[in-house]
Amino acid sequence: MLIDNRSGNFKNADHNAVSLLCDRRFGVGGDGLMLLQDHPDYDFEMVYYNADGNLGSMCGNGGRCIVAFARHLGIIDTETNFLAVDGPHYARITAEGNWIELQMIDVQDISTDENAFVLNTGSPHYVIEASDLEQMDVYQQGKAIRNNPTYKEKGINVNFIENKGDHLFVRTFERGVEDETYACGTGVTAVALSMAYKAKQAGHITTDIKVLGGKLSVNFNYDGQTFTNVFLCGPAEKVFEGEIGI
Repeated sequence: MLIDNRSGNFKNADHNAVSLLCDRRFGVGGDGLMLLQDHPDYDFEMVYYNADGNLGSMCGNGGRCIVAFARHLGIIDTETNFLAVDGPHYARITAEGNWIELQMIDVQDISTDENAFVLNTGSPHYVIEASDLEQMDVYQQGKAIRNNPTYKEKGINVNFIENKGDHLFVRTFERGVEDETYACGTGVTAVALSMAYKAKQAGHITTDIKVLGGKLSVNFNYDGQTFTNVFLCGPAEKVFEGEIGI
């Protein structure tokens, strides 16, 4: 859900109000809520709330969506620089307004937890390979990892990967939503970087990824030390608009 909050009318957002809006039975329904706000130094500011009503860390697909929203509102044309919780972001959008390439933060630190990789791409992520992923109970397995003693206090997003040859298939359990989501932008970014790190790839790399919600692509440069020029690329489509009393 996206709200044009340049008027500042939606302020001091109540935890329960945001949670209710995100509820699929009693509210509008969504994996999160974003406010587009004025900022003196950027085209706009993105403020993101998780579905549980708490302020969230960076949401990659949300970032792409809010760029499309800004174009829909006439704030930007085909390029933008905006501010999110993890810092400034550059993005470009096609003239048709349906394909967005969002620059993510540079990443240097990747650690391991047994067979998994752990890194922060604007949000913290746990990345592990799996087999027969279509049939996996991602909710139960993701919930168990997210709530184990290592990650329970701060939470972590859990990504399961299956290599399909010409693309990676990814399913994600997201903290804050506390459920599997159909796509996680910072998650597929974490997956692409982790697999390049594991394979000791270098240079300019493009990784095609399929999620339950569709197809995304992540491209970046890697010199063996730092991932730079990281772009999360994919579509964004307006579904509906409306008004609701809070």
